[in-house]
Amino acid sequence: MASDDTPVLHVPAREIPVPSALSPEAKGVLSRGLPGAGNGAGTGDGAGGWPDPSDTAAWKTMIAARDAAVAKMLGGASPNMAADIVDLDLDGVTVYVGVSHHAAADDGRVLLSLHGGALIMGGGAPCRTSAGMSAASSGVRTWAVDYRMPPDHPYPTPLDDCVVAYEALLRDHTPGQIIVGGGSAGANLAAALVLRVRDEGLPMPAAVVLRTPELDLTESGDTFHTLLGIDNILGLLMNVNLLYANGHDLTDPYLSPLFGDFTKGFPPTILTSGTRDLFLSNTVRMHRALRNAGVEAELHVLEAAPHGAFLGMAPEDRELEQEVSRFMNDHWER
Repeated sequence: MASDDTPVLHVPAREIPVPSALSPEAKGVLSRGLPGAGNGAGTGDGAGGWPDPSDTAAWKTMIAARDAAVAKMLGGASPNMAADIVDLDLDGVTVYVGVSHHAAADDGRVLLSLHGGALIMGGGAPCRTSAGMSAASSGVRTWAVDYRMPPDHPYPTPLDDCVVAYEALLRDHTPGQIIVGGGSAGANLAAALVLRVRDEGLPMPAAVVLRTPELDLTESGDTFHTLLGIDNILGLLMNVNLLYANGHDLTDPYLSPLFGDFTKGFPPTILTSGTRDLFLSNTVRMHRALRNAGVEAELHVLEAAPHGAFLGMAPEDRELEQEVSRFMNDHWER
């Protein structure tokens, strides 16, 4: 939050209506209200309502409960997907490979997908299911990295695991056949992965997809203040960020890719957000940073969308997916 010598704007309490132009499905998402305690929405403290970074037991209990809830929600999806899922073990790093039933055998395109979940959740069964869902919807082979996470495996282990998966892909694919993408925390790792492989002299992928990206773990952007409590999906994450960083400087570009040097090169990138997304500042600042460095970058912002858009339930989501698919198809090497 603002320090004592930082100018602040005092605003009156007000009611914010759901825009009438939205689809009924989008209106339904916005009408759900704020998330429950523990996600930090609507709170003004820097911790965001999460456990103390040192309370390992509390983190494990919370993460297990949330992962179980997500797994239950996705449990019925796997049998109905038009895709097969193969489990890979890359020297201790688990990758789930989704292969569409309609993919051509000689199609070398692959999406390296990094799941969201605040850098602490979303692994295991949800990650595996997402590999199949992505492959089925896109028709493109998907590698979903089940990167290890805190509290047992803080930074740099999650990023290391993503590098292992990318290096494995390079053994059988040209860089032009690979696109790296992720949403929220997965977008953090997607951008950090590209910065790191570039810095290590590895070839970069054909393009990058950053959906409602978590790119600034310092939470310094304007919308961390202006949209706190208005985004009904996401709240402050500072205690999560500190847990993940494990004592490292939050401004390190491998932790907060927004602060990277993009003049050294970065692939074409598409960024998505919404006007109620707490990470809107992350997204627009990253777009400007890429454009100022001469990097090809597209920005798509949905009206009234909170973090993660409308949970895949609305026509607005499908419209955005068409933009992302068009972007990827424009940049994949055939």
